[in-house]
Amino acid sequence: MWRNKNVWIILCGELIAGLGLWMGIIGNLEFMQEKVPSDFMKSVILAIGLLAGILAGPIAGRITDQKRKKTVMIYAGLGRMVSVLFMFISLQTGSILWLVVFVISIQVAASFYFPALQAAIPLIVDGKDLLRMNGVHMNVATIARILGTSLAGILLVAMSLFMLYLTSFIAYFFLFLFTLFLKIDEPAKQKNTGTSKSKGSFKEVLPVIKGLPIVLMTLVLSLVPLLFLGGFNLLVIKISEIHDDQLLKGIIYAAEGIAFMIGAFAVKKMSDRWSPYSIMFFFSLIVGFAQISLFFVDSKIVTIAAFAVVGFSVGCFYPTAATIFQTRMPKEFHGRFFSFRSMLDRVMFQVVLLGTGFLLDLVGMQMMVVIFGIISAGLTAIFYLQFKRHIGHEDRKKAVSF
Repeated sequence: MWRNKNVWIILCGELIAGLGLWMGIIGNLEFMQEKVPSDFMKSVILAIGLLAGILAGPIAGRITDQKRKKTVMIYAGLGRMVSVLFMFISLQTGSILWLVVFVISIQVAASFYFPALQAAIPLIVDGKDLLRMNGVHMNVATIARILGTSLAGILLVAMSLFMLYLTSFIAYFFLFLFTLFLKIDEPAKQKNTGTSKSKGSFKEVLPVIKGLPIVLMTLVLSLVPLLFLGGFNLLVIKISEIHDDQLLKGIIYAAEGIAFMIGAFAVKKMSDRWSPYSIMFFFSLIVGFAQISLFFVDSKIVTIAAFAVVGFSVGCFYPTAATIFQTRMPKEFHGRFFSFRSMLDRVMFQVVLLGTGFLLDLVGMQMMVVIFGIISAGLTAIFYLQFKRHIGHEDRKKAVSF
């Protein structure tokens, strides 16, 4: 795998783009802290972008299956660069409206880029290397998040928000250049434009998912960690306000990110002893308990530890889920499936964002995390019972191996 030039191009591109992405996110949070006093309104602004990504999802999935993955990634990269230009206008005018335009455009670009990337990974590595590649790719994204958030915090002290977004723009430009050097061997049928009606239909993916119980259950179970991750940024803002410590933001991101990396490395060894579903059910439950532990948010140590536990759990959970999707779902449906999954994630993120902002204003952080933690643990228990009831013995045997 490490001799594959495409692997290094994707990983290096992810590192550079991730730095730009997280600098931009920290810039957004800083800008909203100055201009938007309400937690609920912050969540509404972020949710608008997610809604735009959801609406773009069907066409993104269809195009990803009909066109070359590299072509889709290139145009999505250009879209990211254009979106940053809208943020420059917002900074110059102080307008929240242009911030909303930025959030919408960058989410639309992401709705094309990420399904194409997920569909491209199985085309550039062998099946036996998929779990490792997914883990390494997520670790690189996490390193970029740690470095990006830390660097953004440092740069905000030394320079303006404009310079921070300029750095983000340069990072997206380098991602565009890296993508140009990708060489992906795609079957001829994936290169055609899909003139037949059935070939391009986004709705075709739904019966396929329904006919694959392993994929369906993994898809549903993947929603549980989003109950925490959807409101992640709002929680970090609130915690830093509670402790009146802006540095705490960087510490939390770093603790969660480092723990995520450890989890993504550890999951490969766990998969030798545990089935994929044992891994996912166990760590989904741990996420729920970690949420509840944030009731003691007044303690910095407990707070940082809770985010670290979540990071480790998610680091084990998501590479496992991604590998199941890539190996169980037929390749000709990968674009539409990963677009559908992205849409589902965005819907859940939107609900959690709005719910987090609303509950932070209504009942405060301590009650909110207890409510979300109970929901997470309860949903995991329900999904586990459904898994035991509906997935037959033969399917459970198949689920043990990728």
